[in-house]
Amino acid sequence: MSMDVIDYEIFGDDMQYVEIELDPGEAAIGEAGAMMMMQDGVEMDTVFGDGSQAAATSGLMGKLLGAGKRLITGESLFTTVYHNESQQKRRVAFAAPYPGRIVPIDLKEMGGTFICQKDAFLCAARGVSLGIAFQRKLGTALFGGEGFIMQKLDGDGLAFVHAGGTLAERTLGPGEVLRVDTGCVVGFQPSIDFDIQYVGKLKSAIFGGEGLFFATLRGPGKVWMQSLPISRLAGRVLAYAPRAGGGGREEGSLLGILGNVLDGDNR
Repeated sequence: MSMDVIDYEIFGDDMQYVEIELDPGEAAIGEAGAMMMMQDGVEMDTVFGDGSQAAATSGLMGKLLGAGKRLITGESLFTTVYHNESQQKRRVAFAAPYPGRIVPIDLKEMGGTFICQKDAFLCAARGVSLGIAFQRKLGTALFGGEGFIMQKLDGDGLAFVHAGGTLAERTLGPGEVLRVDTGCVVGFQPSIDFDIQYVGKLKSAIFGGEGLFFATLRGPGKVWMQSLPISRLAGRVLAYAPRAGGGGREEGSLLGILGNVLDGDNR
């Protein structure tokens, strides 16, 4: 499969965006709602499925299958393709949906496949195929949660994924094991053996605050992790929302301070 070779530049620190430079005739695909800006001469088309060249030539059934895969991973049925119709280089930018890092993944270096969390994909060069990766192990199927169904990026071009908070990249040797919170796994090479395990101790499971299960990743291969999963961020925001019993708008006011004293909130 022929991939478009794209140039890119990542801007920002905590709220990043990536600018992709398209030569005449080149194109990039983006997740729905990820586009930040595009220069004059860049045209966009919304297509059914993942927008890859394979899907475009596979007929109606192939497009339905591609769209169904995206639906299973919780993504939109449609993908947007941005193609340069001008006679000179043009740029299109894609923004991160929440604080964190944008990670460029060269699929050729990954052996042609990269497996990532279902909401991690941001954009890619035209030709990258988006699919699903089911974890076949029983423990992962029963208790994996978000880790059970993951996205699979296939091709030999560039793809960009987003990680929340600070990014950690580790290279595991053969047989080396890393235990990670299930929500903190961003992605890994297909050579990594991924499984879900019970924490092992009932007291830790009940009072540890880390949940009953964690992900185990066994090398060889590369693993990417994030310090702030969106589910953890959403949970904290919800905990402080007024409807959930958290702080309201008067939090920093004299009335709010007095209320906290009366309630015994001395944090």
